[in-house]
Amino acid sequence: MATRPKSEGKSSPTDTRGKIIDALMELAAETRFEDISIRDICTAAAVSLADFRDAFPSKGAVLAGFSRRIDRAVLAHDTGELADENPRERLFDVLMRRLEAMTPYREGVREAIAWLRREPVAALAMNQVSTNSMRFMLEAAGIEARGAAGAVKLQGLALAWGRVLQIWLDDDDPALSKTMAELDRMLTRGERAVAGLDRVSALTSPFSALVQAAFEAGRRARRGGSRPARKDDPGDEDVTAL
Repeated sequence: MATRPKSEGKSSPTDTRGKIIDALMELAAETRFEDISIRDICTAAAVSLADFRDAFPSKGAVLAGFSRRIDRAVLAHDTGELADENPRERLFDVLMRRLEAMTPYREGVREAIAWLRREPVAALAMNQVSTNSMRFMLEAAGIEARGAAGAVKLQGLALAWGRVLQIWLDDDDPALSKTMAELDRMLTRGERAVAGLDRVSALTSPFSALVQAAFEAGRRARRGGSRPARKDDPGDEDVTAL
């Protein structure tokens, strides 16, 4: 039997995209993902093929839409109550809220994840969706993820989240004790890795600035040698600022 989403998570009758997402997740709770056709989704959602095409280009895109729905459910919460917690605790609470939002769709999520394991190309595309979701989860927790170091943080968190989801899918404890323990372990490990990454970033940033300055100087020199000087050239003024 499919696990039906809670009524508050359901789309409104006029929300075509929401109805399609609901239909796919309900079908995935009962059927192999590969065996679900777009026409099946349209029938379950009571929408036309034209409506589906206007809303999504593919089944995989519907999964991305589901991920954005979960993002919104988490981000709609007021995070002010987490202000007194440290960053790791804030992220823990944010990710637990994410699991709470996903709970009504657990069986559909189980099949979707199994399908992604069978379809590497789709998994690669969904990895980008997942890392973007994690970007917003970090924002909700008040944690920055900018630059090259931020990209590493995001990818690491996305991979850790995948591991947590696997534990969550098989965690029969209503208190989710195994899931919480795994999430705590993953965040602790990630916190240590990020601390090391930040130290490396701090050490290399002066060298990065020197390399950038050298590159800019070389570019200006090449520009200066590419044409003969005119009598009205502005001498030593920086003309590259325009």
